[in-house]
Amino acid sequence: MLVYIIRRLIMLIPILFLVSFIAFFVIELPPGDWMTTYVSQLRASGIELSEQEAQRLSELYGFDQPMYARYLKWVQGIVLRGDFGWSFQWGKPVSEVIAERLPVTLAISLMALIFSWLIAIPIGIYSATHQYSFVDYLATFIGFIGLATPGFLLALILAWAVYEFFGFSALGLHSREYLDAPWSVAKVLDMLKHMILPLVIIGMSSAGSIIRVLRANLLDELKKQYVITARCKGMSEIRLLFKYPVRLALNPVFSTIGWLLPAIFAGEVLISIVLSVPSIGPLLLRSTLAQDTYLTGSIVLILSALTIFGTLLSDIYLAWADPRIRYGGLSR
Repeated sequence: MLVYIIRRLIMLIPILFLVSFIAFFVIELPPGDWMTTYVSQLRASGIELSEQEAQRLSELYGFDQPMYARYLKWVQGIVLRGDFGWSFQWGKPVSEVIAERLPVTLAISLMALIFSWLIAIPIGIYSATHQYSFVDYLATFIGFIGLATPGFLLALILAWAVYEFFGFSALGLHSREYLDAPWSVAKVLDMLKHMILPLVIIGMSSAGSIIRVLRANLLDELKKQYVITARCKGMSEIRLLFKYPVRLALNPVFSTIGWLLPAIFAGEVLISIVLSVPSIGPLLLRSTLAQDTYLTGSIVLILSALTIFGTLLSDIYLAWADPRIRYGGLSR
């Protein structure tokens, strides 16, 4: 197992460099750059900018250099100093811009993940073990609603319902009176109230798919010969259920860590935009529209790294949890 993990970690290095180059190249594909957009905005607002001044700004920000030179400088800063570059849009280092929004994103995403698992896993197990019962039909209905309803639409409906019936605006992270107020217990409680709605919406959108996947896989496992044999030998139902069937049925759930980690980092983009939640997702959208090269490239690079690392974690989990799975000599 250790040799397999080390080998996979070594393979990650060239993959990350390739992903970083592709991300940087794709960001550079649209015509122009942040500097030309900024100069156009200044001139559109009535501020005259001479060609000499525009050229000086272009040289100051490094846009007079070719794409490969700026890419190498960016990668060198990340590898040697942990410097992800400068955000032109925000006028500060990229690491500071990301760090400002990361705690909120992680808090909402992690709580939504735990919330969805706490709801979906027990319901999926009960639904499979009590097939065609009222709870099974109800779980199937909830699963279809969660899968069929877009998250942003659900966010709009629930945000309106909360305001209409409770007189509480769930948009943003703070009520108006706490926007500029210093941190206090009341401000923290107000923030927690605003986090409930995005937590429930994000959690419900993923809980539906988990219920359906877990139910289907557990039904398949319960029909297999080893379960029938264990029942004939007198093994109790609870021990039989959690010994192997549930453990194997959960494989598809935990194998999604590859896309789960970047989702936790970025959050649900559309839901965050609708509810005005200052998370990483809307930041990525804004930086892409503004052609903020280093900020966009850094977020894409981090998302790609989390995807690759999450895939490695899911592979390790599957190799441990399911003895039928073999990865080239891992079990030899």
